[in-house]
Amino acid sequence: MRVLLGAQNCGFGPASVLVAVSRLLPGHERVFVGDGVAAAFARRNAAAFDSVHALTGPEGGQGTLLDRVLEDSDQVVSAMDADLVLRAVVAGRPVVLVDCLFSFWRHRHSLARLRELCATMPRTCLSAARRHLSGLSPHEHVLAAHLLADHSVVQNFPGVARRMAALADAGADCAMRLTGAVVDLDGLREARAEGPAGSGPDYDLLINTGGFKNFLLDYDVHNDYLRLIDRWLPDLLRDWPRFTRVLLCGGPYAGERGTTLRTAGRRVDRRCLPQRELLRQVARTPHYLLAPGLSALHEATFLGRLPLGLPEQHYAHVFTLRHLAGTLFGDQAGRFTDVLPGHALPEDDYAGTEALVAVASRIREDDGLYAKFRATFNERLERYLHLTPEQRRNGAAELRHVLDGPPAASVIAALLASRHG
Repeated sequence: MRVLLGAQNCGFGPASVLVAVSRLLPGHERVFVGDGVAAAFARRNAAAFDSVHALTGPEGGQGTLLDRVLEDSDQVVSAMDADLVLRAVVAGRPVVLVDCLFSFWRHRHSLARLRELCATMPRTCLSAARRHLSGLSPHEHVLAAHLLADHSVVQNFPGVARRMAALADAGADCAMRLTGAVVDLDGLREARAEGPAGSGPDYDLLINTGGFKNFLLDYDVHNDYLRLIDRWLPDLLRDWPRFTRVLLCGGPYAGERGTTLRTAGRRVDRRCLPQRELLRQVARTPHYLLAPGLSALHEATFLGRLPLGLPEQHYAHVFTLRHLAGTLFGDQAGRFTDVLPGHALPEDDYAGTEALVAVASRIREDDGLYAKFRATFNERLERYLHLTPEQRRNGAAELRHVLDGPPAASVIAALLASRHG
């Protein structure tokens, strides 16, 4: 069976989920099609696919390539890419939507109205289908994709069960399957079994910024968070002489952006690693700072690692930390409210992210605010470093319990096996 796979072009989270799903399907021809940061992640992890097609150029050219691949495919799998679901429905291809943020999506229209719009949507013309749903927000488009897909796989998180029940109450008859973490289990097992190298870990500290790039953030614009990290890193080394070898890893440090900084006998490597190499570093490195993305958090807990959360890059990180309050990870994580406790953040994905960019800019440019940021994160880092190995293991196990669900591998494999049969 030829499977077309695509991911929402928003950070590394959706693409890493798609890679994990693709690795579950070795008996099928797996074709990735996508653009932007999702395509960059797929190329860096190309072994998970049989072919990778990066969409470039004007929309018309992109659509032609995607339509051609769709026509030749037997099955479509989308990781939170609502438009790919819509294309699959219009093309008459069965589609599975995988969603790791199901309880995150906000909606202005009622769920019953979304169900009605999907039920009456024209399915023979893509432009007509898009016009029919044009009044929906980006978040509502993802919820509509659940209603349009043949099946959807929903990763567990606080609020997911309530959202599933609300859809059912609204009369939705979409076929949803709840799962636990959608992660690369084989890669995690290999990383865990390998353990530290004979001469010890490669690094004392791993800092993972994730993919960073999304609908607003980019490496060269709206990048105040990255510029704040750049200002803070030398001070981190001054404040914590125990960190002599640091790996700063993420999408912003790919290719020529990857550099090595040496100062006072210490080394900082800025890199964007293939996913399985990153997992090996997570397993090996004793201390881990993490932008609070869900996929990377799941991977850390599977390796028995409890990271310390960096402040939020975008609104989804705010949502994640808010819903993990009461866990050791959620309570210890750094937040920009540590520095600006009275700052009101809009409860909106775009506006909230825009506000976080402004906060990062203020902190970076204002020496007084920056000093407070440095001091408050040092306090959190000191508490983190004083956790015992048992406390860290228990903290990771606590997160696994909160986020647990049926094994994703068996759920996804069963869906595609039933289609193939």
